[in-house]
Amino acid sequence: MELGLDNQFKIDPRTKIILLVIISFMVFNEAPLYVSGILVLVPFICLFFSDYKKAAIIYIFLYVIARYIQIYLLPNTTGIVSILLVTFSYTASRMLPIFVMGYYTITSTKVSEFIASMEKSNVPKEIIIPISVIFRYIPSVYEEIKSITNAMKMRGFGFTTKSLKSPLKLIEFYMVPILISAVKTSDELSAASLTRGLSNPEKRTHLIDAEFNKWDYILLIVSIIGLGIYSYYFIGGVVLA
Repeated sequence: MELGLDNQFKIDPRTKIILLVIISFMVFNEAPLYVSGILVLVPFICLFFSDYKKAAIIYIFLYVIARYIQIYLLPNTTGIVSILLVTFSYTASRMLPIFVMGYYTITSTKVSEFIASMEKSNVPKEIIIPISVIFRYIPSVYEEIKSITNAMKMRGFGFTTKSLKSPLKLIEFYMVPILISAVKTSDELSAASLTRGLSNPEKRTHLIDAEFNKWDYILLIVSIIGLGIYSYYFIGGVVLA
């Protein structure tokens, strides 16, 4: 699943990383609903204006349902139903925003854009090179997993409930090829990054001009305001609602 980015909506990789860190911090902690709700809209805005409206609507719908369950249904349920609702609601409300923002960051950021923005911010190469490999690694491994899954289905052994009854065959025919492919992909990407001169100590030139635009400033201001409000309540000792 790829995101088609609109030319009018483009965010600097530095902004994406900052937003991801802030959202991760805010969502995993008990932030007030009006603060976490605003920050949850950030991934929605990124998806919606990146010409991926269906995924944005599904994401915000699941989050609203999870919050509704937490506020209105959980206080009135007990037993196994309560356990299932707690598992779904807290997983969706806390993990989903981070997952969506991380997915958007990886799929919408080109390696050249990331390197240009990081070097402009004087980030050490020891940090730039591993992260740039990760940006290529996750999509590559995802494609390898799809290929292996399709190959197993053609041989009548897909990742289904039936295959779970034979865990040893599942490991042999499915998991082992994925692990081997993942290791091979990491080696190839590391070699490719070194071949392109990422470890060269000399200053590099870039065709891409990494600059902040109005969307960067808008999203950063909204996120920083939300973080400031949360910090005020947290440091001030006020009970979060």
